[in-house]
Amino acid sequence: MNDIEKLKEENEKLKMMNENKSDLISISVHQLRTSLTAFKWTLKMFLTEEIGSINQEQKNYLEKSMSNNEHALSLINNLLSINHSNDTSIKFNFKKVDIINLLERVIALFSSEIKTKNISIVFDKQKDAIPSVTCDEEMIIVVFQNLIGNAVKYSNNNTIVKISLSHILENNEALVSINNQGIGINKDDELNIFSKFFRASNAIEKDTIGSGFGLFATKNIVERHSGKIWFDSNPSSGTTFNVTLPINQ
Repeated sequence: MNDIEKLKEENEKLKMMNENKSDLISISVHQLRTSLTAFKWTLKMFLTEEIGSINQEQKNYLEKSMSNNEHALSLINNLLSINHSNDTSIKFNFKKVDIINLLERVIALFSSEIKTKNISIVFDKQKDAIPSVTCDEEMIIVVFQNLIGNAVKYSNNNTIVKISLSHILENNEALVSINNQGIGINKDDELNIFSKFFRASNAIEKDTIGSGFGLFATKNIVERHSGKIWFDSNPSSGTTFNVTLPINQ
């Protein structure tokens, strides 16, 4: 066996090991997410008093548990997205998706968190019908979970998160903009916002829990959809993240 054949054989072994590792991570994380999601709905049943009344002290403890559970789910979604989005060999499952319905479902996930911070989410849709977007539904849900989750997390209390959706006719693409009134992004941090593991110092001060995976994975997923992501920010008044997704792939 010559050197080239040996290299090929070693390369195949490494490729197989990497695929096995990726599969193991996905299976484990999916199982964790299933358990945490079930726990989330149990907590919601207690908080909404569907299974009996609770006092204020009990409610406070349950709300803290819910918040921690949401953070854990967010971390798990980030791990899944980083595991998949960084591997170009994984094929996305593209299909027609009602983007309005998808966004409404994601927004509903943050109902308890916005209540705690007294934040309102306003979803502004253009009057004309918006065509379905061809995308991998699960991965695009992760994109908007990350972006809306960040908008809520870094918003100041008693403010509004505004989400707008429109159809850009000239490029035949959907544009989603997510604006929050919060800490904003410092100029020195702008170049690193989409870097793996990066968290800005003011973001850490606002919320110590975070992995630095979310925006890195989000950018990868959007670009795998032939879309674009960018932001406009003012450190004193908040940030707007914009995402475009082609109507047809």
